[in-house]
Amino acid sequence: MTQYDVDVAILGAGTSGMAAYREVVKHTDRVALIDGGPLGTTCARVGCMPSKLLIAAADAAHEARHTDKFGVSTGEVTIDGVAVMDRVRRERDRFFGFVNDAVDSFEDRHLIRQHARFIDDTTLELADGSRLTARTVIIATGSRPIVPPPFKTAGDRLIVNDDVFDWQDLPRSAAVFGAGVIGLELGQALSRLGVRVHLFGLGNSVGPLSDPDLVAYARDTFKSEFAAHFDADTQISRDGDKVVVRWTDKGNAADTGEERFDVLLAATGRRPNLDTIGVENTSLILDERGAPRHDHMSMRADTAGDGLSSIFVTGDAAIELPLLHEAADEGRIAGENAARYPEVYRRARRTGLGVVFSDPQIAIAGRGQGDLTKAGIDFAYGEVSFEDQGRARVIGKDKGLLRVYAERETGILLGAEMIGPAAEHIGHLLAWTIESRLTVIETLQRPFYHPVLEEGLRTALRNLAAELEFGPSPPLRCIDCGPGG
Repeated sequence: MTQYDVDVAILGAGTSGMAAYREVVKHTDRVALIDGGPLGTTCARVGCMPSKLLIAAADAAHEARHTDKFGVSTGEVTIDGVAVMDRVRRERDRFFGFVNDAVDSFEDRHLIRQHARFIDDTTLELADGSRLTARTVIIATGSRPIVPPPFKTAGDRLIVNDDVFDWQDLPRSAAVFGAGVIGLELGQALSRLGVRVHLFGLGNSVGPLSDPDLVAYARDTFKSEFAAHFDADTQISRDGDKVVVRWTDKGNAADTGEERFDVLLAATGRRPNLDTIGVENTSLILDERGAPRHDHMSMRADTAGDGLSSIFVTGDAAIELPLLHEAADEGRIAGENAARYPEVYRRARRTGLGVVFSDPQIAIAGRGQGDLTKAGIDFAYGEVSFEDQGRARVIGKDKGLLRVYAERETGILLGAEMIGPAAEHIGHLLAWTIESRLTVIETLQRPFYHPVLEEGLRTALRNLAAELEFGPSPPLRCIDCGPGG
C-alpha cells in the first residue's frame, strides 16, 4: 500500500483549491492537490460563464423584440435553439479549457486524481486504499445542486442547473423552482428565448435582496415579464412525458392553476460536498448544517480540542458566499496559513459584492438592509428610482430602485441594495467606496459625468445626506433626473 506524507493536502482542485495550491507552493514543495472528480471550476463548467452565455443570447432576443419604442422596426425575431445551445457549449468548453490548462501547468507529482476521506485530522485514505498523512489539510471540495425529495416525482424530466448547459436544443416549456440567483437568471433567460416558463419560489424572497421595498419592487418587475409565483404551495406529478405542477399562491388564493411542462428545473440552492469526505472522523466542530465551524478571516476550522485546528475550509465548502472571487480569496488565505502553520494570520476580508445578471440586474454592495437591521446598527437610507432617471429614460432601461445605507452618527457608507440598469457596474463603485470607508459627503465630492446612469447614484446619495442632515434636500427636479425626478 502506497504511503504519502506531505506538509499540505488540498481536497479539491476548483477555484479555492487552485488558489490555495498557488499560495502553498510559495512556501513548500511537499503538497498534494487531491481531486477524483472532473477537473475545472464550478464557475467555468456549470456556473458563472455558461449561464452568462445563455443570458447574453436571451438579452439579444429581448432587445430585438423591443425596438419599437425608439421608432425602429426589426421584424419578427426567431430563436434557433440548436444554434443558441451550440454557442453556449462551445464557449463554455473554451473557458473550461483555460481552467484545465491551469491545472495542467501544476507539477504532476503534486496532483492525485483520486477521491479521499479523513481517517483523522491528519490522515486521509485515498480511493485505492493508500494513506496520506499531512501536517495540514485544506477542504476545498465545492458544492452540488440541492434536489428536494418531492421533485423526484418528475423522474427523468427533473434537471438541475448543471444539466442545462449540455442541452442540444431548448425545451418548449420549463417549471423553474427557486427564486434565488440561479432560478431568476435561468428562468428569465429561458423565457426570453421562447420557452414557456413558470417560476415558483417560497417566502416571497427575490434573489439576495433583503430590503422589503426592493423585494416588492423586484417581484412586481419580474412578474410583469413572465409567470412567477414567489410564495406558492405546489404539487408535482407526472403525466406521460410531462411534469404536472399544481400551485396556489399563499398570498392570493385566486392565483391557482395547473400546467404541464417538458422539464422541471430545480434551482433551489447548492449543498457543500462534505458528506463523503469523512469530516465526522475529525475533531472538528460541525454546525447544524454539518459544515465545519470556522473563522472566516483565517479559514481555520474550529476543533473540539484546544482550538488550534490544522484543518482549513474554503470556497463553497465553507458555506459563506458561494462566489468565485470570495472562493479565490478564501483559498489564498487558507493556502498561506496551511503552509505556515502553526503561524496563522487573520486577514481582513474585502467588502462584499454580489450581482444577479437578471434584467434589471440586482446588486448588493457591503451590508444589506437585513444585515444592518439584524446587527442593530442605527442607519439611514437614501434612494433613487430609475423610472425617471435621465440616462435610464434615454436608453429605455428605466426600471429600477437603488437604496444606499449609511451610519447615522458618522455618515460612513455601509452598504447598498439595487435592482436596476448597470447594477453590475454601480455595485462595483459602491463596493470600492464602502471599502474606502468614505462618508456620504466625501462620496458626493467625487466626479459624476452627465448624462450617465451613475447620476442616479448621486441622487440617492443626496437624499441620504439630507436624511442625515448633512446637506440640503435635492431639488424636486434635478439635471440627472427626468420629469418628476
